[in-house]
Amino acid sequence: MCALGRRGLARLASVSSPLDAVGWPVRTARLTLRRATPADARAVWGYRRLDDVSRWITAAPATFEEFEERAFGPGRLDAAVIVERGGTVIGDVMVRVVDGWAQAEVAEQARGVQGELGWVLDPAHQGHGYATEALTEVLRICFEVLRLRRVTAGCFAANEASWRLMERLGMRRETHTVRESLHRTEGWLDGYEYALLVDEWRGRAGG
Repeated sequence: MCALGRRGLARLASVSSPLDAVGWPVRTARLTLRRATPADARAVWGYRRLDDVSRWITAAPATFEEFEERAFGPGRLDAAVIVERGGTVIGDVMVRVVDGWAQAEVAEQARGVQGELGWVLDPAHQGHGYATEALTEVLRICFEVLRLRRVTAGCFAANEASWRLMERLGMRRETHTVRESLHRTEGWLDGYEYALLVDEWRGRAGG
C-alpha cells in the first residue's frame, strides 16, 4: 500500500525541519513512529523494491545505491518518518509541511500551514490495520502538534488500496484528474487528490 505526493504544486515551507517540533518517538497501541535515519535505508529498500510497491511510487531505482542516494542522501530525511512494529521497520511516511497558495498581499499568512502526506507499507504487514493506525496518528501530529490547517494526499486512481485508506481516515476526495499522471509502464492514468481540514479533524476526533 502506498501513496506519495505527485504534484509538488505548493512550495516547501520556509522552516527547514518542521518535524523537529515533535517529541519523537511517538507510540500508538501497536506501533512506534520515529524520525528516519540513514541506518534505515536497507530496511526501507527491502520493501520499496518489491514490484507491488514500486509500481505506484514516484521512483523505482534499480539498485540500492541509487535508492540510498535518492531517498536517504543529504537533506532527504527532513520529512521522513519510520513506522515500526515490535522493533521491525514495516513502513515509512512522508510528512511535508508546505505553504498554502495565497494572493501576494496575504502570502505571509499562508506560510507553512499545510501538510502533504505520502506513505509506503511493507506488503508483508498489510491487512492488519497498521496503515490506518499509523496515518491516524500522523494526522493528529499534523493538526495538534504542527498546528496545520489542511493536509493533502494523492495517488493514481488505479491505486485502490491507497484511496480507500484515505477515505477511512476521513479525507475528502477533492480532485479527479483524467489521464493527467504518466505512469512508467501503464501510460497516462487518472489521479485522485484528497484533503482534510483541521476543523473536520476536530469534528471526527470529538474535539
